[in-house]
Amino acid sequence: MNGNVYKKNELLASVVIKGLQSRNMSGYYAKDKDEALKIALSLIPENSTVTMGGCTSSDEIGLTDAVKNGEYKFIDRSQYEDKRAAMLDGYNADVFISSVNGMSDDGVLINIDGNANRVSAIANGPKKVLFIVGMNKICPDVDTAMKRARNVAAPANAQRFGLSTPCASTGKCFDCKSPDTICCQFLITRYSRHKDRIHVILVNDELGF
Repeated sequence: MNGNVYKKNELLASVVIKGLQSRNMSGYYAKDKDEALKIALSLIPENSTVTMGGCTSSDEIGLTDAVKNGEYKFIDRSQYEDKRAAMLDGYNADVFISSVNGMSDDGVLINIDGNANRVSAIANGPKKVLFIVGMNKICPDVDTAMKRARNVAAPANAQRFGLSTPCASTGKCFDCKSPDTICCQFLITRYSRHKDRIHVILVNDELGF
């Protein structure tokens, strides 16, 4: 990463963290992926029940493997024949790991979902929600963050899942009603009523989509 961009991200992260604090959420700055992993693990007590939605950012910092192989009770959806049962088990977890599809620089989180297991867990479910967020996802305002979610994250995820949506073939949102659409539920998290529930680790790197 260019040194000037790195410094800009570092300065911007302090602004975002203040925004999160004003919304009763906790923010942390990690200079790289290794530091992000250390911070994340410090927030997950051993023997905790841990689950996640599909989270490329967690994979990229090594957190997914660390939780799967560590002293945690990991709810692994891939090991369930009944995916709905896995999702329901996850709602009572101690920690839910996720990322965001977009985020405003004053601390508003934007997420889009197809089956709602991820956004519903973020909104009301596990006792703690831990977000891993690359600085590439920080936007000037909520509208821009929503546009990023719809025109950057959603097309990339549709391609990742091999879905037949207009955005998967064009890279652009068409506000479609395709049977394969993953833009079914939109969650805007602007405040946490429960202190110490939502934690956001800002990583000075490009992570996820």
